[in-house]
Amino acid sequence: MAYQVGQRPSLAEIRSWEASLPILANDLIEAGLESVELLIEFQLPYTSKRADVVICGIHPASGKPSILIVELKQWSQATSYLDVPSLVRIGAYGDNPVTHPAVQVRSYCEYLTGFNLFLENSEAQVSGAAYLHNWQGPRDSVVDQIQAEEFARVFLGSERGKWINFLKTHFTEASGATVADQLLSSKLAPTKQLMQHAAAEIKDRSQFILLDEQQVAFELVLRALRTSDESNNKTAVIVTGGPGSGKSVIALALLGELSRQGRTTLHATGSKAFRTSLQKIAGHRSTAVKNLFRYFNSFNTAQPNSLDVLICDEAHRIRSTSANRYTPASARTGSPQIDELLRVARVPVFLLDSHQVVRKGEIGTPEYIEGQAGRLGIATLRVDLDGQFRCGGSKGYETWILNMLGLETSESPVWKPEENYRVLIASSPAEMESTLKSKIEEGFKARMTAGFCWAWNDPNPDETLPLDVQIGDWKKPWNVKGDRGVGQFMAGSLWAIDPESFDQIGCVYTAQGFEYDWNGVIFGPDLVWRTDHWVGVPSGSKDPDMRGIAPETFQDLVKNTYKVLLTRGLFGTVLFSVDPETQEHLKTLVSG
Repeated sequence: MAYQVGQRPSLAEIRSWEASLPILANDLIEAGLESVELLIEFQLPYTSKRADVVICGIHPASGKPSILIVELKQWSQATSYLDVPSLVRIGAYGDNPVTHPAVQVRSYCEYLTGFNLFLENSEAQVSGAAYLHNWQGPRDSVVDQIQAEEFARVFLGSERGKWINFLKTHFTEASGATVADQLLSSKLAPTKQLMQHAAAEIKDRSQFILLDEQQVAFELVLRALRTSDESNNKTAVIVTGGPGSGKSVIALALLGELSRQGRTTLHATGSKAFRTSLQKIAGHRSTAVKNLFRYFNSFNTAQPNSLDVLICDEAHRIRSTSANRYTPASARTGSPQIDELLRVARVPVFLLDSHQVVRKGEIGTPEYIEGQAGRLGIATLRVDLDGQFRCGGSKGYETWILNMLGLETSESPVWKPEENYRVLIASSPAEMESTLKSKIEEGFKARMTAGFCWAWNDPNPDETLPLDVQIGDWKKPWNVKGDRGVGQFMAGSLWAIDPESFDQIGCVYTAQGFEYDWNGVIFGPDLVWRTDHWVGVPSGSKDPDMRGIAPETFQDLVKNTYKVLLTRGLFGTVLFSVDPETQEHLKTLVSG
């Protein structure tokens, strides 16, 4: 039996199949298992990741469905990587590390069992194995640096007899066609076990206590879900608020409460740094819980209403479509991304701040979401959060930033000192660093950020960071580039929560969505003050996402960028501009 996923394979995939699939087929035949069903390139729910082969059949001991996820590797050797057990190095990839095959297949098993309701309800037995069929040498310490378990076993080509016996202990000679059909047709949603994990991790955490409009938004979502149960209608809930108004607190509180209720719920965002940090914070004791955090582009092939609630955090980062340069042509649906998000859940929830759109192509506004929902016949509810829980609780500071940057013109752009919040102008980046270090010595958390005005280079070969941000004699590195740590620093997506990251300069892509006690912001040459107005300078930017956009659009986006950077601090912000005229202008806004 053959199933099609509608994607044209690459030549590399075809060569890989030609090298590995016949070997697997011969092993199954020798084991007497010609009737098991093979699902090739099986796509995991809500992700572009695909398992090489899923073998479906009947378990000889229990008589229940048996599912074996197999990763086929053509490796003949591997070496350890920096004493990190979960990573290895193989010749084909040079010095770049890859995931240990046992870790890879274990993660696929955990993920699939967390999202496929057939596997939960049928008492199916799920196992995982990596088969390195070209490895004819003996096992070594690299192969065994991950302990074997039901989800994570590794077999070598030199252990073919052991591999065939393993297959016999997991499958009978009976046909696996029915099991394969049930697996493929199953509803895809977080399982009850995964929801229970999430509830235990998130629900009872004291920092997710809701106040005033936060509680209103929370209750409206729950009410919309009850109404959906009663009347079979969809309702989208839109929650708007500035930085620090508690949007993400609402999102996590909802995720915890809905998980406790056993509702199928996912959290989605458009920010890699935000998602990675939420995974680490909210799922630090449970790998499975991390899978509840997705990206906006994860739902282009999801079934309509397969979720009870989809929580779209940082929804201002919604794009026109889910396709990007990595999306195969056959997987480009042509649907607007907002339509995919609206359709996948009975109650889609959008939490956003229109003034935080910082990249071209980001189009998430309340008006846009309401318009698209109306076009699809979906009712909407809207809640505006007036509270301010960042910036010392200072609504005045947020208003000042909006007026200072010309995003609003409701009040004078001159800062009026407040007891709960301080704004300082540094005469140099070194003075900014010194001021913030003194705050760290007092027990506060501090970070320095800048406009994306300096090149962002790869780490040096000696595992140090290049000093990319250079202002006179003062030099600092950007936050780590890439998905792994460098030296004593965590991966760049964890910059905001890395205890060692004060000596790195963060950018909008690692700061957005986060907060710290004291905030240093360096204005680069991409936004300067000239006589009586701000001027966006595209040539002053090194941000690849800013290339090729109209000057007026650039100016809007770069203002929003600095608005994000300027509203991260809980107690105070220190400012400095590399441009002399802009620096003098800032002094006039904060004097006294």
